[in-house]
Amino acid sequence: AEYMGDNCKDMHIKVIPSKDNNTLTIIDTGIGMTKPDLINNLGTIARSGTKAFMEALSAGADISMIGQFGVGFYSAYLVCDKVEVVSKHNDDEQYRWESAAGGSFTIRVDDGESIGRGTQIILHLKEDQAEYLEEKTIRYCEEAFAIYWLSYQTGS
Repeated sequence: AEYMGDNCKDMHIKVIPSKDNNTLTIIDTGIGMTKPDLINNLGTIARSGTKAFMEALSAGADISMIGQFGVGFYSAYLVCDKVEVVSKHNDDEQYRWESAAGGSFTIRVDDGESIGRGTQIILHLKEDQAEYLEEKTIRYCEEAFAIYWLSYQTGS
């Protein structure tokens, strides 16, 4: 099967921890996002449920309520100070989206090293969240996601 002229066998996901930079980077070679995609998929969320969720959490709400706010991507701010998303879609330039948990974000053309096609998510972890850079924690999260994804795909 081919998508947008690229062979699907080349698609992959990598998870790269960096203890030196206190970052966890997730890279995929999927279709990437255009600038409007970044605004619509990430920017809209930043302006919607994130602030309400963070306010509810500060007021003592249970963290398990996150799904009620439509902020799955924004759960990253529970362990991160800042999130960067670098994305390249075949129909657009490479862009960098950045946000610190305050609800605002910036998008600019990314002149850094080309990522080809796909997306990089760079999570800048809070000082007390270094456990997410440990191999056993990464493996646990990967397994938990795989179980969730498989149950979502099968409807069970």
